[in-house]
Amino acid sequence: MEPTDEQPLSEADARNLRFLRVLVLVLTGTMIAGMVLLVALFYARLGGDAPAPEALVVPERFEIPAGSEIAAVTQAKAFWVLVTTQGEVLFFAPTGGAPTRTIPAPD
Repeated sequence: MEPTDEQPLSEADARNLRFLRVLVLVLTGTMIAGMVLLVALFYARLGGDAPAPEALVVPERFEIPAGSEIAAVTQAKAFWVLVTTQGEVLFFAPTGGAPTRTIPAPD
């Protein structure tokens, strides 16, 4: 065996090393618990399907094509967007009337 130049640790250095080891273990445990908590909170908040609204409020000023049932309504400053249950997208002016643009449902 080759001789080493290492000296044994003093009692104070050994205590400090044990204290540092405990600190690292506590920090590791805290980080693991925090990550588990974050994942659980995200799962609880985003995990389920959002409930559908009871009823969609569509102003009567829009002329919805016959036979179309509205599935979603979006309001912007310059236009309204109505989506039918068949997947057709209808754009309306804020004042109402007939659709200004229609995007047919995908095949």
